[in-house]
Amino acid sequence: MRAILFGGGLSLLISLLGTRYAIRFFTRQGFGQPIRDDGPTTHHIKRGTPTMGGAVVVLATVVGYFAAKVITGQAPTASALLLLFLLVGLGVVGFLDDFLKVSRQHSTGLRSRAKMIGQTVVALVFGFLALSPALEDERGWRPASDHISFIRDYERFALPAVLGLLLVWFIVTGFSNAVNLADGLDGLATGASILIFAAYTLVNIWQNSQSCALEAGPKCYEVRDPLDLAVIAAALTGACFGFLWWNASPAQIILGDTGSLALGGAMAGFAIMTRTEMLLLVIGGLFVVITLSVMIQVSVFKVSRASGLFRSIFKVQPGHRVFRMTPLHHHFEMLGWEQVTIVIRFWIVTGLAVATGLGIFYAEWVAGIG
Repeated sequence: MRAILFGGGLSLLISLLGTRYAIRFFTRQGFGQPIRDDGPTTHHIKRGTPTMGGAVVVLATVVGYFAAKVITGQAPTASALLLLFLLVGLGVVGFLDDFLKVSRQHSTGLRSRAKMIGQTVVALVFGFLALSPALEDERGWRPASDHISFIRDYERFALPAVLGLLLVWFIVTGFSNAVNLADGLDGLATGASILIFAAYTLVNIWQNSQSCALEAGPKCYEVRDPLDLAVIAAALTGACFGFLWWNASPAQIILGDTGSLALGGAMAGFAIMTRTEMLLLVIGGLFVVITLSVMIQVSVFKVSRASGLFRSIFKVQPGHRVFRMTPLHHHFEMLGWEQVTIVIRFWIVTGLAVATGLGIFYAEWVAGIG
């Protein structure tokens, strides 16, 4: 437990102080955020705001974790090292995207195919190692399992190795892109991430106290290294808190793809390693809804242009748009909502989603021992 406190506190301090120097450094280097021309006009005032701030969040998390392990005299576990690999690996992919944007001073960085290749490589390496028998502990538990999970593994839904790896890829790439889509307003993705990582800190602490390794009862959890995962979750929570001080409206620095891809990937990693893959859809419900808004908008737009039958059934014109603009937060901007209002209300939605997810998690355990 001391490692959790040290990890969270040190990451908070490093992020809070480090972001201040990152703002100065990125400003001197001219690493300002380019703004897409087809976005809301109110965003043009953000042009030139330092970006790639997610690098500080990633660095603070890694340093905070290892410092906590040194202070407490504990060795890193395989699960924690894999999760840090996922965090850093996707951060590197995002950094390349951000760097190309600022060097070209254009809102496009890596081509979508190149970005997906980078995410895929990181996700597959993570998945292969997490599912590998080589990383089994003395109980035969691996960092990840080949079962579909909600609160815990569904024993009836064991997947072949290839499908298990594909599931890991889908969750990692899906959620890293979901957080990337949400990173469009000052503090939105960072604040929502704080609540989700705080939730996973609690989930991992509870799984540790009710671990099957402790013979904790019929509803114990077969999760490898939950307490060490809690250290990283606390470190991420602290790092995001420190960064939010500078990222809140009006933002002095932007998270960038460096941070959004890394944070989304970390959320996916926690869900996979804690056997709560589908529960992430509840806890991270805000990011799911934002992603769905984009998918709906694109799908309806294309189908309404291509299909006369669709237009006649739904009484729409070619190129129909369900929302005024996507992702979803831009729709509310176009309706006249203030950015701060949107961010706070989306934080509230995330808080409700997190509370619901934790309630489901705990209720399942209570029902199982009743």
